[in-house]
Amino acid sequence: MCGIVGIVSNISQTQRSWLSIGRDTMTHRGPDDAGEWWSDDGRVGLAQRRLSIIDLSAAAHQPMKDVLGELVIVFNGEIYNFVDLRQELIAKGHGFRSHSDTEVILEAYREWGVDCLSRLNGMFAFALYDARKRTVFLARDRAGEKPLFYHQENGVLRFASELKALMADPAQHRCIDLVSLDCYLAIGYVPGVRCILQGFSKLPPAHALLFDMQTASIKIWQYWQLPEFSSSLFDTVSDEVELLDELEAILENSVRRQMVADVPVGVLLSGGVDSSLITAMAVRASSKVQTFTIGFPGQGKLDETLHARLIASHFGTQHTELMAEQATAELLPRLARQFDEPMVDSSMIPTFLVSQLVRQHCTVALGGDGGDELFGGYGHYSRLLWMQKRLGRVPHALREVISLLAELIFPVGFKGRNWLQGLGVDLVNGLPLIASYFDVTTRRRLMGQHSFSKISAESVFTSLVPRDSDLLQRATRFDFQNYLAEDILVKVDRASMLNSLEVRAPFLDYRLIEFAFGKVPSRLKATTEDKKILLKRLTSRVLPPEFDRQRKQGFSIPLGEWLKCGQFRALFYEVLLDSQCSFDSKMVASLLRGQDSGHSNSERLFSLVLFELWRREYRVTF
Repeated sequence: MCGIVGIVSNISQTQRSWLSIGRDTMTHRGPDDAGEWWSDDGRVGLAQRRLSIIDLSAAAHQPMKDVLGELVIVFNGEIYNFVDLRQELIAKGHGFRSHSDTEVILEAYREWGVDCLSRLNGMFAFALYDARKRTVFLARDRAGEKPLFYHQENGVLRFASELKALMADPAQHRCIDLVSLDCYLAIGYVPGVRCILQGFSKLPPAHALLFDMQTASIKIWQYWQLPEFSSSLFDTVSDEVELLDELEAILENSVRRQMVADVPVGVLLSGGVDSSLITAMAVRASSKVQTFTIGFPGQGKLDETLHARLIASHFGTQHTELMAEQATAELLPRLARQFDEPMVDSSMIPTFLVSQLVRQHCTVALGGDGGDELFGGYGHYSRLLWMQKRLGRVPHALREVISLLAELIFPVGFKGRNWLQGLGVDLVNGLPLIASYFDVTTRRRLMGQHSFSKISAESVFTSLVPRDSDLLQRATRFDFQNYLAEDILVKVDRASMLNSLEVRAPFLDYRLIEFAFGKVPSRLKATTEDKKILLKRLTSRVLPPEFDRQRKQGFSIPLGEWLKCGQFRALFYEVLLDSQCSFDSKMVASLLRGQDSGHSNSERLFSLVLFELWRREYRVTF
């Protein structure tokens, strides 16, 4: 796992010092090694920080040239099928000087060009300079596990794993993109290609970019997409058995591939469905599996140690129970600095604490991310299906009236308000924005002098909703392409990388993704009464009979309790009531009073605090 940064231009670059400075802002992503390379004409510069995972020798140093010296790459991630690809390429006459997966990408590109992406099974973001064609080729993995930001202006393309590396260039302006801020306040993250800073972009998951140095133009394309669901498959009980067999086989192979490393590997075991299944598959691949569970002192409801202990004991893993320290408010400025774009997810705090503890024992950890989106594990799927079943026949005009009244009558943070507002959405083709943090009216009040006439978040959200006639297909596909990519995976990447820990996600093997969306019918994912149905049936095969299959516990903190008194409350009040705060003081005061009155505003207040801490850290203006 690494951090990469680079520049390609139509003219020679004389100001080069920012590249190494930007690289070293990401030392946490790669504490083991650092490298920098410039083309002879000064038009291409590549730099990297390395966390050594595969081939720990100097032969795997980056930036890496191919054997002929015509290709140069910087790479962040892991290619899980690199051994198979290496053997195939050797059979085709390619030579190798290392045992790294980085060199496999170089030779795969030489053999297949940009089409090599279809052959890569892994999580990755890389930049590859081709001296023959005078092009720079950027690509990002299918699910979006590894990040890649870029900025193009006046014939110059800059790119990096983290936005802070690009902001190391003093020539770069730091101004808020108001549409992106509107999206952040509405849905909790900045979606898709957009970025919180004007002029900057994110390369979306499953996309590639080609910069032509002769014309200074870029071409961006999507090289992979979710498969269409085939409704003609798997309609009988015997077909369901075949589905289970295929699921088990792919998951076992995915875990086996992702346990390959030249450093210690562990499994993050919460005792839930996803992590327990990964543990079950891990013991098939290795006789010595390390599992880790985190306990939070004084937070009984969040304690998962007993559930994890059952699984660890059943499979005989080398199990370690770690106790996290009490989170302090001093952690928030550090996280705001690490997260390149602010995001509304306070579980970044326990995710960081877990990563910090596990890194003391291993360098790579397998996690269960992706299971909910692929197999229907979130509670809102059942609620959406209930809404469609019970309210689908209620005239749309009447539901729109109820939605409007809910916004007018109930204050922000009132329990159930978002769901009532969501009644106005067409459930035949659309999705309600049930995870909305601030509605249109509240956002206008919050933004005050920075508000703009056209509120855009709702239209952006609508444009992202998949066009699928099946409600559950729409919801799970939306969450995979948006919530997973822009929240969950960002949180895991930034929090784990801040501790130089690589977290892998076996459920995001593209074969499992294609299986889940192309073959598994909605009735085997979620109903009004149950969730994650097919995965739970697999647990009946491979987990102990006393395993609790109905348990579902999110990874969270008691933020509402922390805001009643103490250092978190003091920090929130200090930041939000400061005269330099970006948000309207009256609206902020109203949200604070609402929280004290019992409304659910803690995550909303967290969003405002994190944004302000981030803006101050990087001196971003409006």
